[in-house]
Amino acid sequence: MKVFFKKLNHFDDSFSLPSFESDQAAGADLRACFENKKGISVEPWERVLIPTGLSMSFEAGYEVQVRPRSGLSFKTPLIIPNSPGTIDSDYRGEIKVIIANMSNCAYFITHGDRIAQMVFSKVFRPNFIEIMELDVTNRGENGFGSSGINNGAMK
Repeated sequence: MKVFFKKLNHFDDSFSLPSFESDQAAGADLRACFENKKGISVEPWERVLIPTGLSMSFEAGYEVQVRPRSGLSFKTPLIIPNSPGTIDSDYRGEIKVIIANMSNCAYFITHGDRIAQMVFSKVFRPNFIEIMELDVTNRGENGFGSSGINNGAMK
């Protein structure tokens, strides 16, 4: 599959297009690309949209899932609250990433920081059919913890 990128006016030409950082990486990294070329401070508990300076086009029947990079999630108080975010194949606007600061201190995102990764996934569009009753299973309507807790893992 080919993915076509358009560099927007504020794209920093010193950046490469999104890339896979290892031979078998599933996700391609996205960089923060600010018009001011500096960055922004994300205040405690604030959510912000981080621009990438890119828009793209890819084959119908696929989606892009925008996910956190594990290092960002582990080493900083930043999260992607709608993870994974979905980019539909018919969207042509700028790729932006919602970032939230889950701490009591401001955190600065620098121009060029790798802030997320994107993973391509096949989309399945089922036929929706209304019925009067669903088939019966052992689990039934039991949800949220009803299948038990592995006590050895919970401490």
